[in-house]
Amino acid sequence: MTQYFTEANSVEAFCTRMTDGVDPRFRQIMESLVTHLHAFVKDVALTREEWETAIGFLTATGQKCSGDRQEYILLSDVLGVSMLVDAVNSRRPANATENTVQGPFHVAGAPELPMGSNISLDGKGESCHFVGRVLDCDGNPVAGAKIDVWSDNAEGFYDVQQLDVQPRWNNRGIFTTGADGAYDFIGIKPVSYPVPVDGPVGDVLRGMGRHPFRPAHTHVMVSAPGFQKLVTHIFVGDDPYIDSDTVFGVKASLIAPFEPSNGPTQWRCPFDFVLAPA
Repeated sequence: MTQYFTEANSVEAFCTRMTDGVDPRFRQIMESLVTHLHAFVKDVALTREEWETAIGFLTATGQKCSGDRQEYILLSDVLGVSMLVDAVNSRRPANATENTVQGPFHVAGAPELPMGSNISLDGKGESCHFVGRVLDCDGNPVAGAKIDVWSDNAEGFYDVQQLDVQPRWNNRGIFTTGADGAYDFIGIKPVSYPVPVDGPVGDVLRGMGRHPFRPAHTHVMVSAPGFQKLVTHIFVGDDPYIDSDTVFGVKASLIAPFEPSNGPTQWRCPFDFVLAPA
């Protein structure tokens, strides 16, 4: 029987238009998407003017995208969708280190360095000695784990944002663990910084009365044969934005101690990474 479109049966009318040959997973996603989308429109009684504003916003978001910027990912970030997708796809044993969002500033091909190297090439910022081990879930050291690290500089910018004033590979490096699973390198105590707010996503944040800041963090990606790749952050616990990260990336287990150092650096940050089996 033909399903004509009405307010009451809008979802059913949509679903009957898909044919039997549709990929099952695609069907599941589209049926769920339309079910929730139509329920939203009905719940808020969306006006034509609001619908036109939404279309204009999506258009402007696409126009803001470029080879160096993905405004839609930023939108996903500030709505908490990126973190939710990451959580759904990163379910691990309770004692394994938790994932968080990768962020847009990872660069492949960073230099591989010996343990103890200093990745702060511009010499600016508060120096910090990062130390710890890479372990499996039973507490055994993981040899041959690659630890790819990157962070902002003392002004809150990544090197790729300021290639005209920062050395290439500033605050970046890759380290490989030995038989003891230990790592150590010198970087800087990272600082908080805002996400870009000169586009449509900035308008959304301002409309919600939200700030655009990410709390201070150092990015870490750990990979080793036989284990799940870990993409995570080390957060500075006393940062003023630690409880209100604009992209919802903070997890309590990722807040690391930054201790005053008695050595050649100003700070020391001990943190172990526990990998889940593949």
